[in-house]
Amino acid sequence: MNVTTSLIENSLDKSFSYKQYRNHVTTLLEKGLATGKTQSEDLTHYSTLNEVRMNRLDKTIVVPDEIKHKLSKLKKQHVLLVISEGWCGDAAQILPVINKMVIESDVLELRLVLRDENDELMNDYLTNGGRSIPKLILVEKDSLAARGSWGPRPHDAAKLITDFKEQYGSITAEAKTELQKWYLHDKGHSTMEEIVLLLENAENM
Repeated sequence: MNVTTSLIENSLDKSFSYKQYRNHVTTLLEKGLATGKTQSEDLTHYSTLNEVRMNRLDKTIVVPDEIKHKLSKLKKQHVLLVISEGWCGDAAQILPVINKMVIESDVLELRLVLRDENDELMNDYLTNGGRSIPKLILVEKDSLAARGSWGPRPHDAAKLITDFKEQYGSITAEAKTELQKWYLHDKGHSTMEEIVLLLENAENM
C-alpha cells in the first residue's frame, strides 16, 4: 500500500480526537443532520441509534488483562487513523473499543476522519473495491509512514456478512440483526485481538 506521507499528514491535520468526533456527530444530530455528503431520514435515524449504542459501549467495554499486557509491551509510537461516519453501524460498535485500547496505552493515539471529506485517503483503502468503513490505518508517529490497515469488521463478523450475501444475494434485515448480536456477544474482544496483532507486526518493521 503506497500512501504518501503528505496525504497522511493532510488527513491528520483535518482529524478529530475521539471526544471531538463524538461532539461533532452530536452537534449535527441536534440540527437534524448526519455526517457525510448525503442527508436522509434513514441516515439521521441510524446516527441517533449509534449515539445510544456508543454511549453504552463507552461505559461497558472492558479491556481484558491479556490485551492490556500486550499493549504495555509495545514500544513504537503509532497513530490509529480511522476513517468513519456517524451513521455507520460497524463504526459505532468498533470506535469505542479502539478508544478504550488507546486509553490503556502510552504509545498509541486515536484520530478520526470522515470518509466523505477524505476521498483520496478512502480511495487508497478500499475493501474489495468498496468504500467500506470503519477503516483503521496504522501510522508510525515519527515518520507518518503507513504500517498497515484493518477493517471494516473483525474477521468473524465479516464472514457472517459474506455468508449471508452468498446465501441470500444481499445484506438482509436478518443479517443486520445477526451482526448486532455478534457484536454484543463478542464484547469487542475480536477487534482488540486483531488490532493488537497489527501493532505487534508493526513493532518488527
